Amino acid sequence: MHTASSLIRNSFLNPKLKSTVVRSVTKVASHGKPVQRLCYSGVAGARGARICSYNSTFLSSSKQVGFGRYFSTNKSDPPDEDPESKDETPLFSSQLPATVAVPEVWPQVPVIAINRNPVFPRFIKLIEISNPALIDLIRRKVKLNQPYVGIFLRKKEDEKSDVVSNLDDLHQVGVFAQIHEMQDMDYKLRLVVMAHRRIKITGQFIEDEIESGPAESDAERRRRKYRNTRKQVSKEPAAATATATATTATAEAEDAPKEPKDSKKPAPDQVMMVKVENLMHEKFQQTEEVKALTQEVIKTIRDIINLNPLYRESLHHMLAQGQRVVDNPVYLSDLGAALTGAEPAELQAVLEEMDIPKRLMMSLSLLKKEFELSKLQQKIGKEVEEKVKQQHRKYILHEQLKVIKKELGLEKDDKDAIGDKFKERLAEKKVPQAVQTVIDEELNKLNFLESHSSEFNVTRCYLDWLTSLPWGVTSEENLKLKDAQVILDEDHYGMEDIKKRILEFIAVSQLKGSTQGKILCFHGPPGVGKTSIARSIARALNRQYFRFSVGGMTDVAEIKGHRRTYVGAMPGKLVQCLKKTGTENPLVLIDEVDKIGKGVHGDPSSALLELLDPEQNANFLDHYLDVPVDLSKVLFICTANVVEHIPEPLRDRMELIDMSGYVAEEKLAIAQQYLVPSARASCGLAAAQLDLTPDALHALIRSYCRESGVRNLQKHIEKIARKVAYKIVKEETESLKVTEANLSELVGKPTFKRDRMYNITPPGVVMGLAWTAMGGSTLFIETAIRNAAKDDKSPFGSMEVTGHLGDVMKESARIALTVARNYMSIYYPENKFLNTSHIHLHVPEGATPKDGPSAGCTIATALTSLALRRPVRPDLAMTGEISLTGRVLPVGGIKEKIIAAKRAGVCCVVLPEENRRDYDDLPSFIREKVDIHFVSDFDEILKIAFDQQQQQIEVGNIANNTCM
Repeated sequence: MHTASSLIRNSFLNPKLKSTVVRSVTKVASHGKPVQRLCYSGVAGARGARICSYNSTFLSSSKQVGFGRYFSTNKSDPPDEDPESKDETPLFSSQLPATVAVPEVWPQVPVIAINRNPVFPRFIKLIEISNPALIDLIRRKVKLNQPYVGIFLRKKEDEKSDVVSNLDDLHQVGVFAQIHEMQDMDYKLRLVVMAHRRIKITGQFIEDEIESGPAESDAERRRRKYRNTRKQVSKEPAAATATATATTATAEAEDAPKEPKDSKKPAPDQVMMVKVENLMHEKFQQTEEVKALTQEVIKTIRDIINLNPLYRESLHHMLAQGQRVVDNPVYLSDLGAALTGAEPAELQAVLEEMDIPKRLMMSLSLLKKEFELSKLQQKIGKEVEEKVKQQHRKYILHEQLKVIKKELGLEKDDKDAIGDKFKERLAEKKVPQAVQTVIDEELNKLNFLESHSSEFNVTRCYLDWLTSLPWGVTSEENLKLKDAQVILDEDHYGMEDIKKRILEFIAVSQLKGSTQGKILCFHGPPGVGKTSIARSIARALNRQYFRFSVGGMTDVAEIKGHRRTYVGAMPGKLVQCLKKTGTENPLVLIDEVDKIGKGVHGDPSSALLELLDPEQNANFLDHYLDVPVDLSKVLFICTANVVEHIPEPLRDRMELIDMSGYVAEEKLAIAQQYLVPSARASCGLAAAQLDLTPDALHALIRSYCRESGVRNLQKHIEKIARKVAYKIVKEETESLKVTEANLSELVGKPTFKRDRMYNITPPGVVMGLAWTAMGGSTLFIETAIRNAAKDDKSPFGSMEVTGHLGDVMKESARIALTVARNYMSIYYPENKFLNTSHIHLHVPEGATPKDGPSAGCTIATALTSLALRRPVRPDLAMTGEISLTGRVLPVGGIKEKIIAAKRAGVCCVVLPEENRRDYDDLPSFIREKVDIHFVSDFDEILKIAFDQQQQQIEVGNIANNTCM
């Protein structure tokens, strides 16, 4: 790399002239040193003032400005400077001449497009170019001693490419810039350029014009060198140096090797060079307005300097020394705009403005916005800094206070405090010896662990659980029968079996003087109050209540806890229950025990065996605690819908209590005493505003809510209350009396219209009684001839079964056919109908699956009625299974089935003899107005079904609608 002085040494042969020029160039290089530092912005502490704003640098020092003008015009002397400067740092890259005089007019320049902020005159910017054609062009221009470019702002900010395909993509006003440094980077060209003046695009300069310039002869070139040499001898040393350097650089450029013929050519659609013209600002006078604007701009810049430390040092130096810049409105307007972070369009408007007062006003506006932004930034920064300082100060004070208290003995360290807290918890508890031993060992272990280690947190959490359990703590129970009876009757209507069982439990506890845990299981259809009665029992016994559902549970760890080795391990639900309730004798409700799942993590139902076994739960071992926990005083109540779904070993440990569905009378009482007042309160209605008559409630129960429970009935009553509240708010009415007549207006059309398919049953049709999860229902069995026998010698008959029947019911149908055939062969041997005919048996509502061992008697009776061609009694319904020899076997769901029979208007019901005890346990209001026949053999059923005299009476009763 050659310095400027070395270039001059090699360019002049006259020793005297050479020495003069070298001294001047050395002085120039010394003065040019700040400019060198501006090119390398990473050098700190530059003596000349500089402003870095959006990759631009402003040459602000008056001395540097003087030199820039000196090199450009060759009219003024350089400022005084020490000629003995020892710093000879090269000013430019080896690819550029030492100094190049900036021409006043340069009509064609390569175009460089930028896409952020425009460059203002007297500012330096770093630009990277990746367009190969443009890179090649700039290299040739530099070699030809023409390091000038035009920099223009793109109209579209999102365009990243430096390829210009159309002049319309650029703003027409830009700056004429000189390349100060050029650095080759593999596929890019990095330029450091300095803007000098404003220019405007007048048109595109075609590539052919670029390459086809007039050639200069050798004689003309020698004459031009000689004239330049003689002219520079009479000038000042610095000027001579500049000219000699420029001449040498030009000669080197001319002597440089020619570009190869296959050099990169720009694409036809690229704009490489443009024709430009200089833009001169309009003449202005230093009026009072201009002076005021200038002073305001200076004041705003000073305010920004005080707020923003980024510009403070360089701008303070500039405003103190560069009075020429401050006093010049032209330079000041550009400086003010370049200082701001305004939008590119606003900065371009400042660049294009030629009226200096207007340009000052636009710069001042942008400076004011920047000042407000700087104030906001400073405010936010101060708030954040103040907050950080306050937190740090608080932390230091806390640490000092902790040390002072520790020195005075007023406070212990964290480990001692944690240990004391655990010991304080156990002070009034009767902890078993085995558990106390484990706690002591863990406390000793805690003292040797680092407080920030993971093992310390695991041990502390384990001790927290151990010390939080209610060891030896029990709640005082209510052992007064009368008080418990009152509480149970207040909360629930009926449920006499459950209430008696709870009162018996209280009585035993009162006689023994202590209470023991029990395991009860309430099973029944949904909505009958299994969960709510458990909460009422807890209140009656004065025990803490805890409920958790096991429906869908597939992980044993939910019951027995996780091992402590796992991250985030916790005890099981029962240990959590003891910690939450704070007693050893809570009432725990395990809901939906018949819906427990089974997965890859074990069988939770098997884990419940230990929990619900009175012989084992006194030493229940949780995986997390790993110490025995006494659950023998806990009263467990489980709920289920279907008992058959509970595993047999688990069901064996429970005391099963059946909660059958409510009859209409019970539903009516529950609605009047509980549901209607609750619905009024939830909707904000007074008793006078909503009057639900008993007839309306009875119609609601009969036609809309036939399920066993009262949950659906509650929904309908709440729906009625909401409709009434809506009408009252709309001022349509002040109160409403709901009767059977206007019930459908509030709840819609009835869901259930009739219970009987046949008012008078034809031969081969018999009404049966079935039990479902929703309660009891009637079920008609229909039989018909599919293919009659032509004579007695026809082949053996058959039977087809339809109606979506299950396997058990299909077997009952085959058994019933055999029984009916035996009956006909004994009492009617001449009747071969069942033996030779092909019969079709159907149960209506085929979309509903049907199964169960309670339809054998009904099917056998229907087949016999078809064979004899005699209808059974119209008001007859029956239930019961039949054996192959004709014995009638007992069935379940007697209460629900009788309720369904009464709802269908049946007066005569046939039940198995062995179900007499179930019938005797029914309330009297269920047994009223129904004639029950208990049978033990199939022959007895037929005598009741084909009673001719009774049939005639009952047909008349049905016709007159006198039977319920």
